[in-house]
Amino acid sequence: MRLVRVVLRFFHGRDLNLHAGAVTFYGAVAVVPVALLTIRLAGLIAGAGRVRDLAGPVIAAMPDRLGADRAAAVLVDAGLGMSWPLTLIALLPATWYGEGLRRAFVSLTEAGPPAGWRGRLLILPVLAAAPALLLGLLLVLPDAARRLQDGGWSSVGAVVVSFLATWLTLSPVFVMVYRWCAPPSPAWLPTVVVGAFTAANVAGFAHGFVLFWSLPLDLGAPFGGLDVVGAVVAVLLWLYLFHLLTLVGYGATLQAARWWALRSAAS
Repeated sequence: MRLVRVVLRFFHGRDLNLHAGAVTFYGAVAVVPVALLTIRLAGLIAGAGRVRDLAGPVIAAMPDRLGADRAAAVLVDAGLGMSWPLTLIALLPATWYGEGLRRAFVSLTEAGPPAGWRGRLLILPVLAAAPALLLGLLLVLPDAARRLQDGGWSSVGAVVVSFLATWLTLSPVFVMVYRWCAPPSPAWLPTVVVGAFTAANVAGFAHGFVLFWSLPLDLGAPFGGLDVVGAVVAVLLWLYLFHLLTLVGYGATLQAARWWALRSAAS
């Protein structure tokens, strides 16, 4: 509880919603190029056919509202079929994610000029690790996707396995982002602990997003019946929530690292 109070005090007077919205803008630009690059490199490592076989059951288990499953299939095919020139071009908008995160981290800590180009460079190790993490996730999810369609306790077990696999995949991503992309590099132990906890929350929200997408909601109702507009806005809102959790986790990491340093100095 003490850490919670310290984190709340850290964010007091800071417009967390504005920062999360700003990162969401960068994320909206970068998320598709990042996915394409990850799929492309995963195909080079394991083979395009193997990636298609692993992704097939996962895509089949996705909600079919507004063509979400078809969109995922198109994304996989586009990533696996990208030429080298397109791969290199996609790298430019993909690194925007690093710039957005770096700018938000620097603004929250008031650590000086953001130097967004540093964020672009520092996100490259995360992008390099993404294909291996994706392949590890795809080795687990197909079986969970098949069990999800069986119903009953098999579905419950599938959700648990899917959550654990997503959590374990996202944990190193958050640790790398908090350790490398943020201006003050926190100590390893609090970064690993809080990064893993943040990854668990994001993994839960990711499953909530899939559940939300399967609900019979009229997403186009607030936009004159334009379902596509409603779907895009819904995706952006969930991206905003993910980035809000990311920034809160970063603040918690800084405060946990500070507490750890004071405790180590006292002992």
